[in-house]
Amino acid sequence: MSNNRKNTRTPLKVRLRIDHPVHGEMLVTTRDISECGVYVLMDQAQNMLVMGEQVQGQVQGLPMEAPILSLEVVRIEPLGVGLRFVQSD
Repeated sequence: MSNNRKNTRTPLKVRLRIDHPVHGEMLVTTRDISECGVYVLMDQAQNMLVMGEQVQGQVQGLPMEAPILSLEVVRIEPLGVGLRFVQSD
């Protein structure tokens, strides 16, 4: 499988709260991050996300409150989900 990514991924393991408009709050762990998105570990049983939908995400466990970011589901795999950072206008 080729890797056509424009941005380098950096391994990063943090807790991320995902707020879904229908399914509510999910706590997941990130695998890696890049300039344009983040990959979260999530098995198929807990994955209720659909390609193209938007969710809100916030890193947990920092000494200060992290910003809440808009994320779009761009990839769904057996081990997790790829989320793209959505720029607010």
